[in-house]
Amino acid sequence: MMKRFIYLIHLTTGLVSGLFILLMSFSGAALVFNDELDMVQQPLVKPWPFKNISVDSGYHIIQNKFAGAQINNCMLPEKTNSPFSFFIYDSSYIKGTKVMQVFLHPQTGAVLNTRGGSDDVRNNFMSWLSKFHNSFHLGKTGEWLLGFFALVFLLSIITGLILFRKNIVAVLLFKKAVYKRNNLHQLIGVYALLFNLMIAVTGFWMQRYVFKKEFYALDNYVRVLKASPALPFSFDAAYSDIQKKYPDFTAHVIYFAQNNAGKTAVYGSRASNAYIHSKKFADAIFLDSSGGIAKTRFINEISADDRYDVINSQLHMGNFGGAGIKIIYFVFGLTGGLLSITGFLMWWKRRREN
Repeated sequence: MMKRFIYLIHLTTGLVSGLFILLMSFSGAALVFNDELDMVQQPLVKPWPFKNISVDSGYHIIQNKFAGAQINNCMLPEKTNSPFSFFIYDSSYIKGTKVMQVFLHPQTGAVLNTRGGSDDVRNNFMSWLSKFHNSFHLGKTGEWLLGFFALVFLLSIITGLILFRKNIVAVLLFKKAVYKRNNLHQLIGVYALLFNLMIAVTGFWMQRYVFKKEFYALDNYVRVLKASPALPFSFDAAYSDIQKKYPDFTAHVIYFAQNNAGKTAVYGSRASNAYIHSKKFADAIFLDSSGGIAKTRFINEISADDRYDVINSQLHMGNFGGAGIKIIYFVFGLTGGLLSITGFLMWWKRRREN
């Protein structure tokens, strides 16, 4: 009786979350190689035999080329053939209501190309896919659905583990009796059990905020385009001071202050950080209006709960390793979708037979 009840839960949760698992599995697998795939839609850079332009120069170039634009942030070139990427709000793109990415040549400062953000599926597919994976492009409704289906997916895995726990050892010992075509769903489930359990748990943890009352508060924010002020200090001089004080810190992205009272945030990572921490956003240094260090938020300075959130996110996305980790995440990331397909085919076959 209990086994039948658990089976019904497993069947119901599988059918309810099947399409969600399929979409999240395949999109998540692709997003493991987000940076590599996004390079295809970025302009190619032929390095010149000169040093890279300064961030100050890039900021001034953007202000001159896009007068009245709000300059939000800048991603620094990671390689000699990578461009500067400035993210701005400008009236020339959807009346300044959506972000636009501007690529600058790292040595000449020439504008190489522009494209939209997550709404620009044609020119910025990986950003579009990332937003789809995070909210289905449905705003708060999509975020809630993501949290709900993550919980259903977790329940599906747990009930599957209970139902087929006796066959786990047989599968791992390659017993011929279980290696049959009609056992494909079970075989995939066993080999990908730990991975999918980790993905379900970390995914649900990332979306747990949708079950809090604060999530349902009305959001009346309307973006108003406001031109960014001139830099009140030399960022490059400030960054030179940062490197003197924290020589193992490498900046990745800069969020510019939008007024004299605001702080410029420099996100990056220190070489001494653990590998599981983000190599791009683990640490942050905040600069005041004179370019001095106002405060730091290094990974070892934040609370244990916040540090766990960073690790949880890294585990979910597979951003903590090199090519080997990414390949493992890609291959096992597809298994969720395969479980959805094979589970549905099993249900459909039994339904037709009955």
